Amino acid sequence: MSTEAISRRNILTPTSAVQDFEIDYVEMYVENLEAAASNWMDKYAFVAAGTDRSADHRSVTLRQGPIVLVLTEPTSDRHPAAAYIQSHGDGVADIALRTSDVAAAFEAAVKAGAEAVREPARNPETGAVTATIVGFGDVVHTLIQRDDSAEPDVVSHGGTDVNLLGIDHFAVCLTAGDLGPTVEHYERTLGFRQIFEEHILVGAQAMNSTVVQSASGSVTLTLIEPDTTADPGQIDDFLKEHHGAGVQHIAFNSADAVRAVRALSQRGVDFLKTPGAYYDLLGERITLATHTLDDLRSTNVLADEDHGGQLFQIFTASTHPRHTIFFEVIERQGAGTFGSANIKALYEAVELERTGQSDIGAVRR
Repeated sequence: MSTEAISRRNILTPTSAVQDFEIDYVEMYVENLEAAASNWMDKYAFVAAGTDRSADHRSVTLRQGPIVLVLTEPTSDRHPAAAYIQSHGDGVADIALRTSDVAAAFEAAVKAGAEAVREPARNPETGAVTATIVGFGDVVHTLIQRDDSAEPDVVSHGGTDVNLLGIDHFAVCLTAGDLGPTVEHYERTLGFRQIFEEHILVGAQAMNSTVVQSASGSVTLTLIEPDTTADPGQIDDFLKEHHGAGVQHIAFNSADAVRAVRALSQRGVDFLKTPGAYYDLLGERITLATHTLDDLRSTNVLADEDHGGQLFQIFTASTHPRHTIFFEVIERQGAGTFGSANIKALYEAVELERTGQSDIGAVRR
């Protein structure tokens, strides 16, 4: 599709230095478009909402509720997806951020130090205005401004019980020493704010994590770096296999994690297994408000709580050849932040898969 370059002054007049952002779509570069699209449609209940093709690429747009995934396969070495896949394999390449004023957001971000990839331009077919800046590693952010009257209808979940409601957060693995600068980068260039930080020690391994959010909380990035004073672990493995920083997992919101997991499991999605000892101890730690202990045990769903309420989460087993990306289903029942055990539960669950150990207690020792 063609675009026409436009002056920043011709879009909208900046109204403030800090804008808010929402997730518009997530673009993943894939080696095999048909296989990737079939996986999302068959296993996760997404539906096809459009296609795009050029001399250099093929893309399909998938939707479930407000979640939009764009899968892109390069058809020539000229497309950036070719180099991305060669380096990283299939993965998240673009977290597109919707804003009311692309020109102002782009200008403010670049002025604050963001690296520009593509200046603001209007698509004459759709009327959308887009620009692109660098995020972290080889992941970029396309800033997009749409005409609301031209918005497509939200696609339902297709009559299944999967019913994913949105994207809760992205977990991002960073090389050691990059956590602080990356947090500062998002605060300075896009007006994100830091809402949580934690140093997580698991056995002889450790990592540092900081969560940043857009002004309204619509976009959340959980940024993670390995602690080099501890033994190498799963974050180091990701960085090695992925060849640098990138998205480790996408967390999808659900109104009922137990129901969603059962539906996804019936469709062929594999989840990490939680040892029975976890649930033996869970009743001592949390008084469950919604799900029963038997429901959680039968679906391997983890539970946590913070000052606002409870949350329930589970992580899929990675099907990536390099085991560098997986997904999460998360249900929030009043919990508005990340509880103190949230990220540690992820680390321990993945560590079980990585090492083949039989129980969480062995990971903690």
